[in-house]
Amino acid sequence: MSGDATLFARRDEVEEAWAFIDPIEEAWVAKENQPALFEYPAGSWGPEEADELLARDGRAWRRL
Repeated sequence: MSGDATLFARRDEVEEAWAFIDPIEEAWVAKENQPALFEYPAGSWGPEEADELLARDGRAWRRL
């Protein structure tokens, strides 16, 4: 990865991404009775709720 700029987002890309996401997050927080957001530790496989969501249809995530 060292020295390969194609593996990283440029500053302007990151700023545009936040410009897109910030209004969505602000609207979510302002909404009454919004569904919960499920957090999980960095480096983990994600929230248990994601597993439960797929399990409803008899599916499961493919672990790598």
